[in-house]
This record gives sequence, structure tokens and C-alpha cells, in this order.
Amino acid sequence: MRTLFYDVYQSPIGDITFVEFDDALCYLDFSENSDRLKRLLTIRFGKYRIERGSILEIHSRLDAYFDFDWSAFDGLSITTGGTEFQQSVWRELGRIPTGSAISYQQLAKTINKPKAIRAVASSNARNPISIIIPCHRVIGKNGALRGYAGGLKRKQWLLEHEGMKL
Repeated sequence: MRTLFYDVYQSPIGDITFVEFDDALCYLDFSENSDRLKRLLTIRFGKYRIERGSILEIHSRLDAYFDFDWSAFDGLSITTGGTEFQQSVWRELGRIPTGSAISYQQLAKTINKPKAIRAVASSNARNPISIIIPCHRVIGKNGALRGYAGGLKRKQWLLEHEGMKL
């Protein structure tokens, strides 16, 4: 049975729980999404034990991000698990520049799967490392905010925090 370590960060928009495995971040999301945390970790690890503790510098990196340092997560060791398709979506999310957003349709085209819009949206929803893998930067093709596990108010806050005009 694998042992995972977690901690909680108090952000300006709510508590964030993060989980580490093998010296890498494997989960980060708003703390009230505990059912999502359990579901994603069980899919990824099967049976696991989770203990409070942290060796990564996530607190200071999140402090820097919320203080407008867009390079705060550079070099952070992350491990996402997921299928090859999901990983391709998550990699592409990381290429969306801070302060901008793209549509699910654009994201599907970017990964050379233009008809896979629903699969892209589903992969986006299963992103295990919110904020750092910026799934909040994906919006509807008409510019409307669409689903976000942390809620649309937080999605809007994050986009505005990063300088996007909504």
C-alpha cells in the first residue's frame, strides 16, 4: 500500500489540499472537493494511506503565484497519472499563456484531435493538479465560462487574477 502525504494551503479563494507521492505533487484542488480527491486518488493508486506532512515547497510556491509571480511553479516536480490522451490534454493546458484562455474546441485542434471536444472536456475535468495545470484557462467557444471543479466564481477569479479581461 502506498503512502501519500497531504497538506492544506489557505488561499485568498479558499483552502487548497495538495497531495505528494514520491517527492512529486500528484493532486491539488480546493479542499471542499474531498469526494473528488478520494475518487482521483483511488483511480490512480488503488488502496493507499494518506498522512499529513509535506516536503515540497508548495506553500511558498502558491504564495508566490497569488502574489502575481507567474513563474512560481517552474521546475516543480509533478506526476499526473492518467491515460496518454489525458496527459496530452494536460500538457497542452500548461502551454496556455497566463492571462489568456482558449476554447475546448481550440484545445482539441491543438492536440490534433479536432473532433474530440467532449473527450478533451472530460480530460480537463479530470485534471488532478488544478491551478498549476491551468484547466481554468479553458472556456466555451463563445467566451462563456464553463465547468470548473472549484466553481465558476473561482474560475473567474483565477482568470482575472492572471490578468484576463472578462
